[in-house]
Formats: sequence, structure tokens, C-alpha cells
Amino acid sequence: MPLRLALLLLVTGLAAGCVSSGYDSPLQTGKGREEARVAYVQLGLGYLRQGMSEQAKVPLKKALELDSDDADANGALALVFQAQAEPELADQYFNKALASRPADPRLLNNYGSFLFEQKRYDQAYRYFQQACADTLYPERSRVFENLGVASKRLGQRDIARQHLEKALHLNSRQPRALLEMAELSYEDRHYVPARDYYERFSLLSGQNARSLLLGVRLATVHEERDTAARYGQQLERLYPGTPEYQQYLSEQ
Repeated sequence: MPLRLALLLLVTGLAAGCVSSGYDSPLQTGKGREEARVAYVQLGLGYLRQGMSEQAKVPLKKALELDSDDADANGALALVFQAQAEPELADQYFNKALASRPADPRLLNNYGSFLFEQKRYDQAYRYFQQACADTLYPERSRVFENLGVASKRLGQRDIARQHLEKALHLNSRQPRALLEMAELSYEDRHYVPARDYYERFSLLSGQNARSLLLGVRLATVHEERDTAARYGQQLERLYPGTPEYQQYLSEQ
């Protein structure tokens, strides 16, 4: 990969190259160590994005050898262990990262997402709240989306709606928030806005078991039998073993 090759060349150059300033190696300078650390973290994240979590550990370990308290390296390792279904280690590295940068919205949001995955919804909500306090965070819409989903899991429907609406005000092209709003509106028997949210979701995302079940329900409410049948057939073909399909059968 071009990016990985560039990073490898950078790291190799930093580790082995000499400079004319009188130092034997760039790694003996603060600037050189910082550049190497950043390159190692980016390389590790690159491996992780490609699903190569074992390989990601190698450069991230090197980054921590340069600075054991580095928030980026510890946060990246937390994501690695989360991907490997090792929650205790993920929790440990998330907390170490946040000890160095406790107000970092990206770290707070990532840790909140991890806690949500562990069904620790109350804790997740608190970290999402902290993350959205940074009004300049470029992924703030995602944080409000996460707040909405966490609120919904906690049974706070009105608060969930407020957070999801805020998320869509910040970025209207968020499939997950649109599907959540479609489901909330359907449950409240607001069928016209529910279909609007659902159609916007469908333009941005592929279907899943949950969205197909909602599609059947909305089409049935609007007396669109062919559409309901089509969604039902997709649900049967693609997700026959899911709770959504069993729910679909029970509603027929």
C-alpha cells in the first residue's frame, strides 16, 4: 500500500539515518522521536483499518517504547484489543490514554463506544456527554448520534430524540441516526415522518435485518403490499435466523 510504504520508509529513515547536526541518530532528538512515534501510530492504525490487528501491535509497541504515556499509541492499542474481543485490556489502554489527555473528544467518544459495546450504557452516556462538550470537534455529529442511541437503550426516548435530531442538524447524512429516528417515529405512530426518515436512510445505506423489518411495517401501514412483500422476501433470504425475521413471521 502506498501509505504503508511511505510510513515504513519514514520510520526506517528515522531509525537508521544520520543527520549533519552532530547527533548519531534522529531518534536521539526530541523532534526525531516525536516524528517516529507519530509514524508508528499511523502505521499501526493503518494495519487495524485493514483488519490486521496482530500486525498493528508491532509498530504500536515501538511507539510506546518511545513514550509509554503517549495517548495516541495507548488509544490505538485500546482499539486493537477491542477488535480482538479482549475487553479488560482494551479498558486498561483506554484509561491510560485518557490519563494523558482526559479532555480529548476522540478518545472520549471511542471509549464511550467501547463501553456501549460492553452494555455499560450509563457509563457510555457520560463519556459521550464529555466528548460533545468540545464544540470544535469535527466528528461531533457522531457523538450526538451515540448519545441518542445510548439514551434509547436507557429508555429515555424523548432525550434520545433530541440527541438524534441534533446529530442530523450537524450532519444530515447519517444512516444510523436516520434509522433510529424512523424507528422512534414509527413507535410513536408518526408514520409520515417515519417513512421520510426511512427513505433518507435507504438512500445512504444498505439494508440490514432491523431496517428490513421496519420497512415491512411502514409499507404495511401505508398499504403498500408489494413493497411489504419485497422487504419480507429480502428478510427471509438474507436474515432467516435473526430475531427480526422471527418477529416478522409473528406479525404476518
